[in-house]
Amino acid sequence: MYIGFDYGTSNCSVAHMLSGEPQLLVLENDQFYLPSTLAAPTRDSVSEYLFRFCQIEPADAAGQQLLRRAMAANREEGIELQQADLLFGQAALELYLAHPQDLYYVKSPKSFLGAMGLHEMQLRFFEDLVCVMMANIKQRAEQACQQSISDAVIGRPINFQGSGGEDSNQQAEAILRRAAHRAGFKQVQFQFEPVAAGLEYEASLSEEQTVLVVDIGGGTTDCSLLRMGPSWRDAKDRSASLLAHSGQRVGGNDLDIHLAFRQLMPHFGLGSRLDSGLEMPMKQLWNPLAINDLSAQNEFYGQRNLAELKLLLKEATEPEKVKRLLEVYYDTLGYSLVRRAEEAKIALSQTPDYHSSMTLENELLQFAMQFDDMVQALEVPKQQITKLVQEAITQGGTTPDVVFMTGGSARSPVLRQAVAEVLPNVPLVSGNDFGSVTAGLARWAKVCFS
Repeated sequence: MYIGFDYGTSNCSVAHMLSGEPQLLVLENDQFYLPSTLAAPTRDSVSEYLFRFCQIEPADAAGQQLLRRAMAANREEGIELQQADLLFGQAALELYLAHPQDLYYVKSPKSFLGAMGLHEMQLRFFEDLVCVMMANIKQRAEQACQQSISDAVIGRPINFQGSGGEDSNQQAEAILRRAAHRAGFKQVQFQFEPVAAGLEYEASLSEEQTVLVVDIGGGTTDCSLLRMGPSWRDAKDRSASLLAHSGQRVGGNDLDIHLAFRQLMPHFGLGSRLDSGLEMPMKQLWNPLAINDLSAQNEFYGQRNLAELKLLLKEATEPEKVKRLLEVYYDTLGYSLVRRAEEAKIALSQTPDYHSSMTLENELLQFAMQFDDMVQALEVPKQQITKLVQEAITQGGTTPDVVFMTGGSARSPVLRQAVAEVLPNVPLVSGNDFGSVTAGLARWAKVCFS
């Protein structure tokens, strides 16, 4: 059996073909979408769990070395790993929100796969991390459809996050491929995520159209300009229908990060000053929120930064704010802050005001935001997405007949208005914002594996 597999930055989902139509499979609590999260007692628990409870061996000598180190580290910490110790999806998120300081938690590992300068052990760890998540999702999908799954088409962005250009893309795709094979998939193909979304939209067409697909996912925004319609449907060679692609690292996570930075970080020192008259260093307020930037996370939560934060506490004119920032450091609260911003973003798409709170060690911190605050906070990512739309149109040399917007952030009225301003006379349509890519991947899997 084959599936379409959206290993997404925010959520994962899979679909198979049933009676000629894609059907998403339930992965958690009657839901089709499993948050791309993992929680474990320690970082080293990931590799040991994969070997001990998934019976998945390391792929090479470097992987074996990583496993030996991980098992030795857990023994030294007195950790006797149990099968229930690794949590995935919503269960992992809930555990992190309840006990952020007591575990290893990762969200959106796809964001790190294209990072340059990683040493061999880091690459093997990311492979293990993706593999254990894929193995878990494969098992859930097989339980849902009561069939064994052997083959998959996996979605990928036009450009993975990373500074290495095509080198980043090749590294990330190689990690995904190796992890998928180790997780039990025999045949693995890749398809661009906006093309997959376009294939799902194409199934509804009765005539030829030029379609601009704008896929605003959790980690990237990707645009594809495509010729689509009945004459292209089920064609194995679609190269002549692909007129242009554009894509970069700006997605739902970036919207949440920018909103958290502008609206939440003033409570933690943004805009406050030191005794010298200088403002608080920007990186100390940005890095804890940059959950899609491995180097920023390592820099903020590194031991060396603790001394810098303590020095800032002594020099701050508003030390109570820096004390909160120290609490972010000690309790690894960056994900929690971005989560609060994500909740605000969703709410402000429907209501003009939003109020929330966050429990810290000695206080209940209150937040209040308005729709206009969100608009201002999202100005930078909005401009980046607008540029990608314009780039795809310029490359393709033609104006589309329709714009098909999809992805979790495609519902944002701010972003929809931005796209509409680029193409004011072109209809803007939507489908299943979260499931179009997955459904299109299943359609392409039928073309590849039938």
